Amino acid sequence: MFEIWGPLAGGLILLVVGGELLVRGAVRVAAGLGVSPLVIGLTLVGFGTSTPELVTSVQAALAGAPGIAYGNIVGSSIANILLIAGIAALVSPMIIASSALKRDGVVMLAVAIVFSAVAFTMPLGRVAGGLFVAALLAYIYLAFRQERAAAPAGHGAVYEKSAALQETDAALVPAQPPQTSLLVSALIAIGGLVLVVMGGRLLVDGAVALARSYAISETVIGLTIVAVGTSMPELVTSVVAGIRKQGDVAFGNIVGSNIYNILGIGGFTALASPGAVPQEIVAFDNLVMIGVSLAFVAFAWTGLRIARWEGAALLCGYVGYVYAIWP
Repeated sequence: MFEIWGPLAGGLILLVVGGELLVRGAVRVAAGLGVSPLVIGLTLVGFGTSTPELVTSVQAALAGAPGIAYGNIVGSSIANILLIAGIAALVSPMIIASSALKRDGVVMLAVAIVFSAVAFTMPLGRVAGGLFVAALLAYIYLAFRQERAAAPAGHGAVYEKSAALQETDAALVPAQPPQTSLLVSALIAIGGLVLVVMGGRLLVDGAVALARSYAISETVIGLTIVAVGTSMPELVTSVVAGIRKQGDVAFGNIVGSNIYNILGIGGFTALASPGAVPQEIVAFDNLVMIGVSLAFVAFAWTGLRIARWEGAALLCGYVGYVYAIWP
């Protein structure tokens, strides 16, 4: 039993701790090099909580476990909306006032549809992976231009995702001047990267062992245990935003995370190990991802808040989803 759950638990702990150290160190290095706080927030901090998913999916794909790799990506996106948004809305009703966030919600839905369509028609090769990563970079660039212009429409999802992380952990706010030397900060980042890589390997090994021991498909393990485990940073930051009654921040954190997951992690996974998305994900889970994304965007565009009863409905939806896919 320990041979299975030990690596799973240890891998998740190393992923979370390593991801935290990696982002902290990288933020301090960037601040020491004179990079603007806005750029740091939209890139290093914004991508920070996606590091566990990135490393886990890439390592799973390289290890010949595409069910865990793509199950983690799709499962995290579903869990972000149904589980994490549901909990955040239960804590405090989520009011989405920013039209920029509504626009980013549409981007999230479009990205989910494109990913699902590509996965349905062909294996995800390096060309598709490169296009996904390029689309993410273009999205971040446009977000940077929007924030620099201080658009009256309000902040976008990437900014709010960064804000959620920085408000949860003050150490992620770029210090002026840096409190530690560049060498120490770089060593912290490198140490965090090592822990993340080790954690990803342990998590993948534990997930594969769990699937084989209990005759559960690797895809189901990736869609549930691995996906929820690697989404813990998003859960913490969204709940903290909910407690502080910052509905836009919680909503933006979830939308931004899903865009990063599908374009960034999906793209890098395809670049590292080209291959087909498992058929069970293509035929069912991708459609669920599109459906819950559509519902989430509909909540935002109606101008109504995501009330507690709607949060409860999202949570019930997640319970139903897990029940449907669990053998």
